[in-house]
Amino acid sequence: MEINELKKRPDTEHNKTLNNAFNQFDKLLSELKKKEIPDEIIIHINNGIDQINSISNTEKGLRRQIKKTQSYILKLMEKNLKIVTKNHYRNTWLALGMTAFGLPLGAAFSISIGNMALLGIGLPIGMVIGMAMGAGMDKKAYENGKQLNVEIKY
Repeated sequence: MEINELKKRPDTEHNKTLNNAFNQFDKLLSELKKKEIPDEIIIHINNGIDQINSISNTEKGLRRQIKKTQSYILKLMEKNLKIVTKNHYRNTWLALGMTAFGLPLGAAFSISIGNMALLGIGLPIGMVIGMAMGAGMDKKAYENGKQLNVEIKY
């Protein structure tokens, strides 16, 4: 089964944000076509593409639907096939590192010194730890062939 084509829209050229979202989604689809994907997942992807193709020319509605469908497809690919985009784990673990490692480290440091103003000093430390862990997971996904050659920018 084949992934449907995204209908080209010449009216997206004048709106930069819509054009960027449209091109990013089109690149995601071209990367997905290179992967071996089961038919039941392709059906879900094609349903999302059909929804985008059926939207009239309202710019806000089209951009919203592209983002919604793109997010749905990425979650579907990660959950079922463990296929992710570039820097997916790094971006995810950046926030987790700040909360899971940074806040406890900052709290321990500020309590040990006795100055609660130093509570935030652990956040950058946790951010670096999280980014390092995420980068390692991204590297592993790349080596296993589970990474798409596209970076999603929201």
